[in-house]
Amino acid sequence: MTLMNWLTEVFTWWNGQTIGTRFYTWRFGKPVGEDERGNRYYQTADGKRRWVIYNGPAEASAIGAGWHGWMHHRTDTPPPKDGYTPHPWEQPHSPNLTGTGLAYRPKGSLLNTAERPRVTGDYDAWQP
Repeated sequence: MTLMNWLTEVFTWWNGQTIGTRFYTWRFGKPVGEDERGNRYYQTADGKRRWVIYNGPAEASAIGAGWHGWMHHRTDTPPPKDGYTPHPWEQPHSPNLTGTGLAYRPKGSLLNTAERPRVTGDYDAWQP
């Protein structure tokens, strides 16, 4: 573990795991599996508590559908052991871009310089 990784664990909660989570996982965690994104899943010995250590920023939408069911106690068998295969209609993960430079900004918003299209139909804006 490098000094930067250690400082990140001590002073941030949104990137990977905190020092408290590292200690709790070391003390009580039983590894269950890892998904295709590198997220690692753990549970206590009695199986009552389940958690994930994210590979990168902590974003709940980064958990796949199969692991989501296991995390929320909908199934007791984790995806690698029950042969879970995604349905054809399931989309690959795309991160939430809200608050970033890549967020959607429609024409006419304060952060988009393009002019908003003229109102059409029977709506007329109120003017005092």
